[in-house]
Amino acid sequence: MTIGKRPIEETIIPISKRNGPLPALCAALKEIFVNPEWNEKVFKILDQAILSENNNTGRPGMNLWQIFVLAQVRLCQNISYDDLYYTANTDKLIRQLMGVESDFGLENENIGYQRIKDNVGLLTDKTVKELNAVIVNFGHEVFKKKGTQALRLKTDSFVVESNVHFPTDYNLLWDASRKAVDMVSKLLKKNDFPGWRKISDWHRELKNLVRSLGRASGSGGKEKEKRVKGATRKYLAKAKALLHKLELFSTAFQPENIRGSVIMLELSGFMQLMKKQIDLVDRRILKGETIPHAEKIFSIFENYTEWIAKGKKRPSVELGKKVGITTDQFHLIVDYQVMEHQADSQVVPELVERILQGFTVDSWSFDKGYWHKENKELLAEKINTVILPKKGKCTKQEAEEEKTTLFRKLRHKHSAVESNINELEHRGLDRCPDRGYDHFTRYTGLAVCAYNLRKIGAECLAQKMKRQEARFSKKAA
Repeated sequence: MTIGKRPIEETIIPISKRNGPLPALCAALKEIFVNPEWNEKVFKILDQAILSENNNTGRPGMNLWQIFVLAQVRLCQNISYDDLYYTANTDKLIRQLMGVESDFGLENENIGYQRIKDNVGLLTDKTVKELNAVIVNFGHEVFKKKGTQALRLKTDSFVVESNVHFPTDYNLLWDASRKAVDMVSKLLKKNDFPGWRKISDWHRELKNLVRSLGRASGSGGKEKEKRVKGATRKYLAKAKALLHKLELFSTAFQPENIRGSVIMLELSGFMQLMKKQIDLVDRRILKGETIPHAEKIFSIFENYTEWIAKGKKRPSVELGKKVGITTDQFHLIVDYQVMEHQADSQVVPELVERILQGFTVDSWSFDKGYWHKENKELLAEKINTVILPKKGKCTKQEAEEEKTTLFRKLRHKHSAVESNINELEHRGLDRCPDRGYDHFTRYTGLAVCAYNLRKIGAECLAQKMKRQEARFSKKAA
């Protein structure tokens, strides 16, 4: 409590459904804050994750609750840090929920952009998973789930795209080359070194050559192959000349401080990528080889990116990571997992182990991608009703099982998970704008938390509206 600040528990949440997802999120956050049981659990996780390990990081001026609220607002609204900065300093509902809104002419407290970005970034994937477990249990209380009530689960996967352009071997070579030149430019700002007077020419000439190769490979007409190979030879000759010059530079240049040493390490990494991409371009275009998939990379910046073909007509290929989610009958996401070069069928054993540690399950449905004989046997041992359609031709017994009324009913209900995935994508999980694998997994978890909180908040508002309608009807009677 601070003089002149409006109490968080007095925040007025608009009930109308026309106000978008934000009021529902705020309703759930307010319920967590005013409820001592859930308040204590959330703050215990945040305290251990942020204060115990990061006393000397981040920027001062934000408390744990403000960090938690802004992290959820960003993903619920699917907005950038710029928009989050604007919301945190202008939206009265969010400001009062954070506890920074002032009363009656007192000067408002503003939160800086970099402060928001640094402090929200302190949340880790592990912390977010712990928070989501608390949020799910809180949601079950709001939806009036009985303590021993078994869950009816649905599991499916989708692709969260990483923030990369469509990769070709020659434009990845361009990315590595331009970044190597940028590293040299940084080193030369405070150091004199001969031979780089026309460093900008390397950048310009390589860009022109990669554009020429792109135009040649994208156009048609006679002698296309000859034009493509000619453009490739010129491009590779320039790239090899740059690589040779960079090798001479890295041998002769001696950094004077830690910053210079870090930049030299980055330069060395980009040079290795240049060598790899020069080899791939030479083998694919000039020698006509088919490059094995295992040798390819799909981004020099987001190197965790996978090439995922899920068998869909549009889009046929997605660049990012597969994420598996498991939802219950209340449409809450009780579990999520970022898959590491795994097929759907490979994650079932560890998924079953995680889920059954915390929940009792009555039925569980999957799509055909999760089928495996061992998965079916494992699930049948532990779950009453398993909906796992077979991939391929069924035996007579399996065909009869899939024709039963219960199997068909629950299989039809399984499609509800697709609407959950669609809403998740509206919560920001269509494409991750954050850089690096750790930030990718954290972003995924925060989107799941924001989705669950919005679902819970919508139920809180619906229950409040029903109570108001009941009071009005009593008065009218």
